[in-house]
Amino acid sequence: MIQGILGKKLGMTQVFVADGSCVSVTVVEAGPCTVVQKKAKSTDGYNALQLGFGVKKTHRVNKPMMGHFKKADQGAFAHLRELAVEEVDSYQVGDQITCDAVFKAGDIIDVTGTSKGKGFQGVIKRWGFSGGRATHGSHFHRAPGSIGMSAWPARVFKGKKMPGQMGNARVTLQNLEVVEVRPEQNLILVKGSIPGPNQGVVLIRKGLKA
Repeated sequence: MIQGILGKKLGMTQVFVADGSCVSVTVVEAGPCTVVQKKAKSTDGYNALQLGFGVKKTHRVNKPMMGHFKKADQGAFAHLRELAVEEVDSYQVGDQITCDAVFKAGDIIDVTGTSKGKGFQGVIKRWGFSGGRATHGSHFHRAPGSIGMSAWPARVFKGKKMPGQMGNARVTLQNLEVVEVRPEQNLILVKGSIPGPNQGVVLIRKGLKA
């Protein structure tokens, strides 16, 4: 059985659960995903399925990719991802994978997405530095401070927390809980927040540490 599915983050809301408490959830439009290609250990060295998600206009796809998509006979896809699977022969090219076939309420999942890009930021926002005092003419407020060493090693070590690009990176949140699955709407309600902006594409997989 395949261990994940592609989806699109729609936003956050609140739902009431069985014990009457109100839970904040992220709504994800998960699937349906189409099997575009099968990877077998005998030919490719590993077992996996290539899934297509999201609609893309055919005139925006080049001819080699359209030939690749044509095997599934489901049009063109905006996103392609590979997911490992044990039994490749259980699936055929063109099969539809829906959210209820992979997940159910109470499952523990890992969600991978691209975090919101925040541009070039200083050390206070990027790393949580405290900064200097605001009064008495200190002239030291939001600067990183001293960064180098003395005569030895006379350089700045790699990995030093410095100002720079913040966000716009691949982020995985682990051990999130599925509150509800709505197959008729292709929706999964995930407890808490997940990476990325609304309308961002996310990969939902069975929890690795669950």
